[in-house]
Amino acid sequence: MGIAASDATGRVASPVKVLPAAEVLGVSRTFRRILEDYDPDVLVCGRPKTMAGEDGPQAERVMAQGRQIAEACGLPLEFADERLSSAEAKRILREEGCSERGMRGKVDMVAASLFLQSWLDARQDKGIY
Repeated sequence: MGIAASDATGRVASPVKVLPAAEVLGVSRTFRRILEDYDPDVLVCGRPKTMAGEDGPQAERVMAQGRQIAEACGLPLEFADERLSSAEAKRILREEGCSERGMRGKVDMVAASLFLQSWLDARQDKGIY
């Protein structure tokens, strides 16, 4: 699972790390350390949608996992549309000169930062900080 975080102002998202799903779902020591370092106010999870904007085939499973993680961490939960975030992450990494092999382990955290940034931008547009 890709992990991203925003700066203290809640305006800029940055990639943080990729962890195995089991570590995030089990709120492992590594994941807890990330939570301590970034001290989030809310957990934002990607919501897989189809190009038509409907929930994709994995949406219910991903949403259930998001609820499990948020409950274990004691954080409020919101979902962000993650459509095309992986494709855009690959494009960005290619532009930075990463090979396909070099992208492994980076795509998910870059994708997480992209949909987190979209979520942050939408909040700013609504005047929510």
